[in-house]
Amino acid sequence: MMKGSTTIHVVQHLAPGGLEALALNMLSYSPNSDDVLIISLEGTKEAAIKKWPRLAQVQDQLLFLEKPSGYSLKTLRQLYKVFRTLKPRVVHTHHIGPVIYGAIAARLSGVKVRIHTEHDAWHLSSRKHRSLQSLAIKIAKPKLVADAALVRDQIRKQLNVNSVTVIKNGIDCSTFTPGSKEAARQALSLPIDQVLVGTAGRLEPVKGQDVLIQALCSLPKNVHLAIAGDGSERNRLKTLVNQLGLENRITFLGLVDDMPQFYQSLDLFCLPSRSEGFPLSTLEAQSCGIPAIATDVGATAETLCPETGTLVASENPLALASGILREMYGNNDVSPREFVLEHNDIKTMIKAYHSLAEEKSA
Repeated sequence: MMKGSTTIHVVQHLAPGGLEALALNMLSYSPNSDDVLIISLEGTKEAAIKKWPRLAQVQDQLLFLEKPSGYSLKTLRQLYKVFRTLKPRVVHTHHIGPVIYGAIAARLSGVKVRIHTEHDAWHLSSRKHRSLQSLAIKIAKPKLVADAALVRDQIRKQLNVNSVTVIKNGIDCSTFTPGSKEAARQALSLPIDQVLVGTAGRLEPVKGQDVLIQALCSLPKNVHLAIAGDGSERNRLKTLVNQLGLENRITFLGLVDDMPQFYQSLDLFCLPSRSEGFPLSTLEAQSCGIPAIATDVGATAETLCPETGTLVASENPLALASGILREMYGNNDVSPREFVLEHNDIKTMIKAYHSLAEEKSA
């Protein structure tokens, strides 16, 4: 094991998702990445790697506690023992479950620097969640971080906490770069001569791919849709495609290993979600020079370049189609990459967290 680890991140589970990808990036791009460990409260290493092969690259820096459903005193004891053994300098928790278990165990075990990041605050509308998280914060006394201004405002309102630092999520801008559109389309077997709109994410109801598929009915026939990702909705979405007669206008790519190449193949990236925190996919696409359109949910607006991005109402195929048409025929020569470089480079984000860790607690 990694005795002497300086930073331990605690997440609820390790499955493909924005929060989880961010934790992995914070491990990979930390100046001393060998001194970083990620603890997943739920699941097993074998199952996680099978679903997300990327984890195999850092499997020696992953620990799974196999937490059962419901409250688990055993999980709290496990974390306490891990922290007492490894003596981390920083314990960084992400979302409500990890702050209840990880931050409290960190304080009880004597960890001096405790940081908690909220990646969205929708769960605080639940009175139970609000009470639990408020209690955990009072006991653990972590430094609170919000990944968006919207999330900071919700934390202040719902938890009556004023000291919240905003550190916006970052991506690796040296990986997500512009590239050859034609080469990318050839590599992914996508149409060369069509207007290509793409979306990426888990195929689950919350991601709204069904709304985007319906929007395609109102778009010119030279518009093709590429969908990257997999999930429980795959068969239902394919059935919808068949019902609408769109089989020749949509490509389901499944899980894509080379996401920069996927974004490079596009003319426009679309995020049609019903709910979001602070999404990374819009940042990744824009870092590749691809303009983005997204639904106005969560803090998505904060991820869009104000000069090239378009925000539309959720659950509205016609509004989405109209926004796509505006993007298609707009004459904007500005690259959204500059916006991401300025506001959302992962190196800047990690520096901000390191600076926060060095600050003395009030």
